[in-house]
Amino acid sequence: MSVRHALLALLSEGPKYGLRLQQEFEERTGEVWPLNVGQVYITLQRLERDGLVESDDGDGAGPQKRFVITQAGGAELDAWLRTPAGDIPPPRDELVIKILISLRVPGADVHGIVQVHRRHMIELMQRYWHMKAEAAEDDIGLALIADAEMFRLEGIVRWLDAADIRLKQYLAARDVPSGEGTPRVQSPLFQPPSGTEAGSEAEPAPAPRTRKSARAEKK
Repeated sequence: MSVRHALLALLSEGPKYGLRLQQEFEERTGEVWPLNVGQVYITLQRLERDGLVESDDGDGAGPQKRFVITQAGGAELDAWLRTPAGDIPPPRDELVIKILISLRVPGADVHGIVQVHRRHMIELMQRYWHMKAEAAEDDIGLALIADAEMFRLEGIVRWLDAADIRLKQYLAARDVPSGEGTPRVQSPLFQPPSGTEAGSEAEPAPAPRTRKSARAEKK
C-alpha cells in the first residue's frame, strides 16, 4: 500500500498533525496495517520536499508541525486514484516457487506439500471471517479489507486445487502413485527433450555422467 498517497488522502480532508495522521491511517484500514509514527513523519518530510504538502510552522519539529495538502498534492492524489495498476511481471510468489521446486526434488510428496499450504489458507480465511463477524456494523474499512483478503485467499485455494489435479495427472502419466514423491524426470515446466514428439511421453532423464561410468564405457 502507498503510505505516501494515503497521507495525501487524509490531508485532503483538512490540515492535520503527524500523530493524528498515524491514528487515522490505522483507523481507516481497520488496524490491519500498523503504521509507525516515525514513518509518517519521514513520509511527510518527503512530501513537503516535493511540494505536495506544506506545514504551517516551518521552524517547528515533529508533533508541533501541522500539515496541509497543496494544489500539486491534490493533483498527485487524483492522478494516483485514477491510474490503473501497471501491467507488471508477476511477483516471485513464495508459494508458487515452492510448488515448482518440489517438482524437481526426488522423493518429494508434492500432493502433501500442496495440502499443507491449502489447509493454511483455509485457516487464514476463517480468521478473516471471524474478524469481519466480530467487527462493528459501521466499520466499513475493516469489512472491505477482510473481504479483499478472503477473496485473495480463495483465489490461492482454487489455484492449489487446480495445481493438485494437474500434478496428479502428471504423476499418473509416469506411473508414480500419489504421495510417493516426484520421479527424476523432466519437469513439465520445461521443454521436452529433443526428439520427443508432441503428445508422446517423454523419455526418463538420463543418469548423470560420472568418472566411474565414463571408465566403464571405455571398457
